[in-house]
Amino acid sequence: MATHEKRYVIIGNGIAGTTAAETLRKLDPNCSIHLITNEPYPLYNRVSLPRFLQGVLPEQKVMMRDFAWHEQRRISLLTETLVTEVNTDERIVVTERGQHFPYDALLIASGGWAKPLQVPGAAGTKHIYNFVTLDDTKTIIARILESHTALAYGGSFISYELCDGFAMRKLETTWLMRGPYWLRNCLDPEGGEIVDAIARRFGVNVIHGDEIAEVVARDGVPAYVKTKQGREIQADIIGVGLGITLNTAFLKDTPIEVRTGVVVNEYLETNVPHVYAAGDVAEFYDPTIGRHHTMGTWDNALAHGRIAAINMAGGHEPYVDVPTYTSPLFDVNIAVIGTAESNNPELESVSLREPGEKGHENYRKLFLRENRLVGAIMIGSPKGRKKLVELIKNQQVLASPTEREAVLTLK
Repeated sequence: MATHEKRYVIIGNGIAGTTAAETLRKLDPNCSIHLITNEPYPLYNRVSLPRFLQGVLPEQKVMMRDFAWHEQRRISLLTETLVTEVNTDERIVVTERGQHFPYDALLIASGGWAKPLQVPGAAGTKHIYNFVTLDDTKTIIARILESHTALAYGGSFISYELCDGFAMRKLETTWLMRGPYWLRNCLDPEGGEIVDAIARRFGVNVIHGDEIAEVVARDGVPAYVKTKQGREIQADIIGVGLGITLNTAFLKDTPIEVRTGVVVNEYLETNVPHVYAAGDVAEFYDPTIGRHHTMGTWDNALAHGRIAAINMAGGHEPYVDVPTYTSPLFDVNIAVIGTAESNNPELESVSLREPGEKGHENYRKLFLRENRLVGAIMIGSPKGRKKLVELIKNQQVLASPTEREAVLTLK
C-alpha cells in the first residue's frame, strides 16, 4: 500500500483522458494527476470539427476546456509532449524531453495517427491533408479559401466529412473511393446508393472502385491525380480519410498486450496491473457481442474515461454501454448505434429503405447476434433512435420476421 498521495498519469487528453482526469479528481481530492498530450491544446470537441470545417461553427465553439480549468482542478496538463517509453516494472512514464513521471496507476488514452497518402508524387507535395486534429482543420480551411477544386479520398467517416466540408464551401468536389460504396463495413449496396444520392444533390462527383495511382504536382502543389482506372481528376486540395494507426509504438518494449489496440478486460485494465486503456486505442471486451474490438466513437471514449478512472481509483465497475455516433450527412443525419459490422461473420442483418421527408430516403439497418439486437444504422429520420438504444442495451430478442419488421419501422 502506497504511503504517498496516489499518482495518476494519463497519456492523451482527448475526451477519454480528460474525462478520466476530471473523474479522478472528484474521487481522490488529494492525488496528483499528470495529463500528457502531443497536441498544443486542452480538450476540444472532435465531433464539432466537421461543422468548423464547413464554416457553420466558429473555432471558440469547438474548444471544451481551457488551461485555467485544469489549474483549478490541480490537473497538470503537459501539451506538445510526446511519450516515448513506459517502464511497467518501475512504473514510470518517460517523454521525449527526458521527463520521468512515476505512477501508481496509468491510463493509456493515446488515440491514433491518421494514415498518410502514400503514392508516387504525394511526398513533398503541399495541400494533401488528413483530418483528425484542430490544426488539421485550420490548415485545410486556409487552403479551401484559395482553392477551386477538391478531392476527398477514402470510404470512411473522415472522407465524407471532408467531402461535405469541400462541397459546403462551394468547391468543385470529387469523392473517390476504392470500395463499391461508402462505409462498406457497415452499410450494404442500398445504403450506399442513398449516400451517393445525397452527395450528388450537393454537386459532388462520386466515383467508386478506383484509387489514386499518382499525384501530379506543379510548383509543389497538386495539379491533378491519376487513378488506376485511367482517370485524371483536378484537385487544388486533397483530403485523405484512409483510417488511423493506433498510437501504441511507445509500448513496444513493455509486457502490455497489444493486438489491434491495447487489450483490456471488462474493467478496462490491461494484462499488467495498474495499467488501463480507454478510447480509440483500447481493444476492449464488449459483452453485447462477446468479444474484444476497438471503436472510434466519442460516446465510447467518454464512457471509457469515466469507467477507467473509477477502477484506477480502486473501484470495480465493468464497462457495459451502447455507444452511439451521430453526424450530419450533408443535409440529413446518420446514426450508428452499438455494434454495426457487416464484415463480422457472427452478426446477421436486416435493412429497410423507404421514402422520407422532402424527397429524401430513409434507411435503417439492424445487426443481430443469435437473434439478439446488438447494433443499428440510421440514415435520415432519427425517429425511434432512443428506443433502439434501449432495445440494444436489453439485447432484445428478434427471432421472427414480424418482430424485426416492427423494430425496423419504429417511429
